[in-house]
Amino acid sequence: MKTNYLLVLLLIGFFSCNSNDPVQFSTEALNDTFISLQGNEVTFQSILEKHKGKTIVIDIWASWCKDCIEGMPKLKALQTEYKDVSYVFLSMDRGEASWKKGIEKYDVAGDHYYMQNGEDCPFADFVDISWIPRYMVINKASEIVVFDVIESDDENLIEAIKN
Repeated sequence: MKTNYLLVLLLIGFFSCNSNDPVQFSTEALNDTFISLQGNEVTFQSILEKHKGKTIVIDIWASWCKDCIEGMPKLKALQTEYKDVSYVFLSMDRGEASWKKGIEKYDVAGDHYYMQNGEDCPFADFVDISWIPRYMVINKASEIVVFDVIESDDENLIEAIKN
């Protein structure tokens, strides 16, 4: 009897949980600014609009981040397999020179932006960065379908790219 009671409680808890992950970016996050490789200040919204209608993989990384660098081969394999996806890299490097050097050193292919205020900005507040690398997937309808994974070969990330 006690086992049945616990099983029912577990099932209720499991099925009543709903994800609080957002499907849209906040206005503050969309209006936050980043630096392009050309040195221009651009809003996050303009970055998304540049890739509108495509699936977007966002990689929040830094060249000093051991896990980011160790994950690069898996990310490059993903890029090789899913060529029609846009790959947007948001760097949390400590300076623009380090960011640009890291892109070159690790041969990171994609659309690159520097988070000039690092973790102290509306975008970082919205995504609540607790670990990097951090991957997100935005679908063709501009909805966030993967909000928080730390491996580029995560099955949720792969499934979101396929759909």
